[in-house]
Amino acid sequence: MKQHLNTLFVTTQGAYLAKDGEAIDVRVERESRLRIPVVNLGGIVCFGRISASPALMAMCAEAGVAMSYLTENGRFLARVVGFTPGNVLLRREQYRRADDPASRAEIARHIIAAKIANARTVLLRAVRDHPNEVGASELALAAARLVSDAGRARAADSCDQVRGVEGDSAATYFGVFTHLLTAQRDAFTFRARSRRPPLDPVNALLSFLYAMLGHDARSACEASGLDAAVGFLHVDRSGRPGLALDLMEELRPVLADRLAVSLINRQQVRPDGFHTNEAGGIEMDEETRKTVITAYQDRKQEVLTHPFLGEKTTLGLIVHLQARLLARHLRGDLDAYPPFVWK
Repeated sequence: MKQHLNTLFVTTQGAYLAKDGEAIDVRVERESRLRIPVVNLGGIVCFGRISASPALMAMCAEAGVAMSYLTENGRFLARVVGFTPGNVLLRREQYRRADDPASRAEIARHIIAAKIANARTVLLRAVRDHPNEVGASELALAAARLVSDAGRARAADSCDQVRGVEGDSAATYFGVFTHLLTAQRDAFTFRARSRRPPLDPVNALLSFLYAMLGHDARSACEASGLDAAVGFLHVDRSGRPGLALDLMEELRPVLADRLAVSLINRQQVRPDGFHTNEAGGIEMDEETRKTVITAYQDRKQEVLTHPFLGEKTTLGLIVHLQARLLARHLRGDLDAYPPFVWK
């Protein structure tokens, strides 16, 4: 288990979270391992077989501390939250825009155009950093194709067209993803994106990082008064946080994909940290999960200048800033939603 900033990550299988006064007591085999005042936390993320007492859940809900439950390999299962008062006028406008095809398409095309641009930046940075590596020409060619895809996304008339362009660009991007890996190539091979279950260590790593990014995006929606379940690009589906998935899109290449590549290339994760489960999927062991969680939180602390606001911020706050920019657009304070484009 680790505490990073104001989020507690619990990865020790069989751990039990109990209420101890106004604090959270993490117990393993009935022995207290960690005690944190609830006022110091903004969220709790539990991976795998983690239990919590009803009294603890009630205290967290009342204190506004969200509890997210994920599988061991990072697939989102559920989230326990208290009342979300939000802003009724903002949410009513969100619902109206989500029901209007033209409004949905307008926001969706900004999101996907930015996602494609950020994916292109990932490829170009790899070419710049390793110009003589095998596959550099393929990366450059794919980056050139993504320029065209970004233009198609910006010109799309409907969400279906946006999704079609996104699918084409994803095929181009992940088609050369293996060339981003410059170390441990024999063990970390990547042929295609696989999700449920991930069929190789690279996909397991990506899915785990996407799950943590999804937790952050959902929290950003809630904190901004938006309904995380009602998206624009992602259609409504029971139990799916459509808007959180929307906000994730432009940050996947920046915050998750590039980190996954760095962890492999720097050999911070090793092949023996992954194993095959009974369902045939690939999972990380506990030590590897801890390494990835630490690296993810460190990555969120990197400082950059927000391209729209022109202000210094950390990468981890970008999703919260984007949620607030979207809320400002929905309120009418901004003519269009300004997506995050990485430079």
